[in-house]
Amino acid sequence: MKRITLLIPCYNEEGNLKLLNQKLREITKQEYYESYIFDILFVDDGSNDNTLDIIKEICKENENTYYISLSRNFGHQNAIKAGIDYINSDAVITMDADLQHPPELISEMITLWEKGYDVVNTIRLDGKNQSWSKRKISKLFYRIINVFSCVNIDAGAADFRLFNKKVNNELKRWNEHKLFFRGIIPWLGFKQYKLKYYPEKRFKGETKYTLKKMISFALVGITSFSIMPLRLSIFVGIIFSFISLVLAFYAIYINIFTDQAVPGWASIIVSILFIGGLQLLMIGIIGEYLGKLFIENKKRPNYIISEKSIYEANNASSE
Repeated sequence: MKRITLLIPCYNEEGNLKLLNQKLREITKQEYYESYIFDILFVDDGSNDNTLDIIKEICKENENTYYISLSRNFGHQNAIKAGIDYINSDAVITMDADLQHPPELISEMITLWEKGYDVVNTIRLDGKNQSWSKRKISKLFYRIINVFSCVNIDAGAADFRLFNKKVNNELKRWNEHKLFFRGIIPWLGFKQYKLKYYPEKRFKGETKYTLKKMISFALVGITSFSIMPLRLSIFVGIIFSFISLVLAFYAIYINIFTDQAVPGWASIIVSILFIGGLQLLMIGIIGEYLGKLFIENKKRPNYIISEKSIYEANNASSE
């Protein structure tokens, strides 16, 4: 029998876990899934509510259910990486704990996997459960990434996907400090499929992706897969150098061949401030890349495990 692991990163999801577990149990017990063994691996990403206690309770009450608890909040992507490193199943399905990723899609994902796809991605469609501002910010997020990144990421790409053991083994080798799986998965290649869905409404709690985190996430995505911003700063520098050269010749011409006074300090001050601000922007772009090199060079771990139930895909028991 083939073994499939449901990998669920959790951060302050105490209100959603029991209902999620119930839905997953109901679905995986259907006749369609009789030829598969399902494991559920919860990764608690340093929650400061009762998430870990509820996870432990769920693990005690259900077979093939395990957990990893991180020592603090390392972020959604690193929580997924922690689970990937401990999984040795035939296939892995990553999904969030907020019930926005519909478990009903699991059967379609498995069917596509059995047809030979190494990765089954999901693309979130804009639905009535999303606010207007959320939809607009999301579209802008992907548009910016695709303009500056060498990897094309579909608008609405989600961390709700299935991938086989071959892909999972490749992801285990990925040790970047700032992970961005929505870019990593397309970059890997393999045979991939895109499955569209409408997200469900969050059952309880608040979204963890604030505007600040979305901007940070976009910067990670851009700088992880492209040096285009650095090249852009070169072209901008060339353009403004050319403009300044033209203005210099113009000033010389005015001074030698005319009696006109060069008007106003305001234009000079504005020009200086504009060019100075542009220089600071370009230095900031360079600093972002240097900062990534600095952090990567430290080779710190992506996560630290505080406690876990012993997880082995073919022989699991609890500590």
